[in-house]
Amino acid sequence: MDVFEKCLKIYETTQGLKASGYYFFFRKLESPQDSEVVVNGKRVIMIGSNNYLGLTIHPRVKEAAIKAIEKFGSGCAGSRFLNGTLEIHEELELKLARFFRKEAALVFATGYQTNLGTISALLGRNDVAIIDKYDHASIIDGCRLSFGKVKKYRHNDMRDLERVLEANKDKGQLIIVDGVFSMEGDIADLPSIIKLAKAYRARVMVDDAHAVGVLGRGGRGTAEHFGLEDQVDLIMGTYSKSLAAIGGFVAGSRIVIDFIKHIGRSMIFSASLPPSLVASVSTALDIIEEQPQLRTQLWRNTHKMLEGYKELGYDTGTSETPIVPIIIKDSIKVYEMCRLLFEHGVFVNPVVSPAVPPGRELLRTSYMATHTEEQLDKVLSAFEKVGKQLGLI
Repeated sequence: MDVFEKCLKIYETTQGLKASGYYFFFRKLESPQDSEVVVNGKRVIMIGSNNYLGLTIHPRVKEAAIKAIEKFGSGCAGSRFLNGTLEIHEELELKLARFFRKEAALVFATGYQTNLGTISALLGRNDVAIIDKYDHASIIDGCRLSFGKVKKYRHNDMRDLERVLEANKDKGQLIIVDGVFSMEGDIADLPSIIKLAKAYRARVMVDDAHAVGVLGRGGRGTAEHFGLEDQVDLIMGTYSKSLAAIGGFVAGSRIVIDFIKHIGRSMIFSASLPPSLVASVSTALDIIEEQPQLRTQLWRNTHKMLEGYKELGYDTGTSETPIVPIIIKDSIKVYEMCRLLFEHGVFVNPVVSPAVPPGRELLRTSYMATHTEEQLDKVLSAFEKVGKQLGLI
């Protein structure tokens, strides 16, 4: 048996999709990540981005990155553990801890590495990770790298969560959950999770990648949204959504963060976050605090699109956030919609199995504070035309 044999099957699949015009991955953008982008020379409205507050092109964010490069250079040439910690890394950690109202925070090079390093460090042989079936892949991979057991519960099903907690009550338990689920935009039932965690002496970690800057009065995410900031043990987040860069962090008690800092392999054995990105994130965090009107506009746009799709007759599932799924339940129709919408000037992401369960195929749409009323009306018009053309509405 050849170890590369499996590669041929994937290659043949991707080539077939390309030949049929249904390959919508690794599309090349020729412009900044904005509410409109240029793809293959064509200007289209972007509703496939996680740039929720539109800060990737904010003048202050870009200026901060440039100044950081001028002062510290383009990179750190080493791990945080040894020679790669700059003063601005520690300043950002203090700012993140203050913002999320935790004792300490730790900066990682990516959000993916944050989950890998945090989860694998915390879970020992006598511990169990309890995760939602719809949790992000980085959570699953972090669990796989640990020495602990992994148990899943049905999506947002609190009875099933209690069943798993009861079955593992003799072990150390860490419940790990997405605050906002990345494919369908629904919010974790955090109040019920906290209640069960207390009853079974479990700890709670929330992946707030899609909630930071979006949920909560101050944009602090799911815990603030529910008024539970002091009851969530760990808050994890990424910089590649509302914070306009790349990287990640985890915030919690000083003792736990110090432990992850010295044990988390994905941080210790990775080069540190470049100065430009640290400065961009720090400035984006300032803007989130200073300009709540951005979040207000984001929610205005979100409500407009949720209502608009429902009026057209589309199934948007249980979404209540700027991630709005258009559930089609058919891979070919998802690809065909993606192609036709692009022809109508709309960039959207197709989501098929295994990213979602078979029979749950969808178009993942997401919205920004910087989308204009005119742009959103054009999007709804395109969805109406394409939906009728394909007999979906």
